Order: sequence, then structure tokens, then C-alpha cells
Amino acid sequence: MAKTQTQREGQTPLFKDVPAFPSFAAKDLNAEKAFFADTLGIDVDDQNGMLFLNLADGNKTLIYPKADHTPASFTILNFPVNDIEKAVDELNARGVKLERFNVPGLTPDEKLIYRGQGPPIGWFKDPAGNIFSVIEGRGPSA
Repeated sequence: MAKTQTQREGQTPLFKDVPAFPSFAAKDLNAEKAFFADTLGIDVDDQNGMLFLNLADGNKTLIYPKADHTPASFTILNFPVNDIEKAVDELNARGVKLERFNVPGLTPDEKLIYRGQGPPIGWFKDPAGNIFSVIEGRGPSA
């Protein structure tokens, strides 16, 4: 395997072993907490005026307040599931509706599950309008 520039120059890698975590913004953290905890069933911690989603395998995602928040126009977090049909039915039962997008190469079915290139996928939004996906499969391999 080729060495990185840092390795070639004899420097210590700065962030190689740092447990980085993703984050995103929202206007109303109370609405976000209710959505992720009560609707999606994710363990949520309040810390210093921010929220942490405690996801599987010890992963955490930070939600921070931003008064002038503009929703992300891209998928910010993916939730891999074994059975997307079952997951979408459960989301719908909990009041979460999937979104319709114009995605070249993908065609939605009546449940708005997109099929075509890649695994079946559907998108939904949080109360702040950020985009999330439910995707069939295991997600990236370690």
C-alpha cells in the first residue's frame, strides 16, 4: 500500500485515530428530540443545549441549534434495514411519510421506495426538513 504524504514526511497523522462524528442543524431541538426518540425510537441525550443521537454500534450524531437553519438538500443520515417494505410500513404507521424526488435511474413504487441502481431506498424528513433515508442492506462494511 502506498504511503500517505504525512507518512512520507515522517509526521504523526493528525486525525487518523480520532473518533469523528457527524452533525447537523435544526431550529427546534424539542421537536427533533421528540421525532428521533418518540417516533424513531432512538436514544437521545441532551448535552450543553445540543442533542446526541445514540445510534447502533456506539455511533453518535450531534444535532445543534441554529435559528436561521436551512434544511439540507441532500441525505444527511442513512438508516440501513433488512426489510425496507416492513420499515416503510412502520414509518408510515408512526406518521412518517416518504418523500418524492426526481432521481435519475431510480423509479418509486406506490410506497415511494425507489428501485433501480443500488439497493432499494426511501427518503423522509425530520421536523427541521433535513433529509434522511431508509435503505435496504447492511450499509458500508467495516
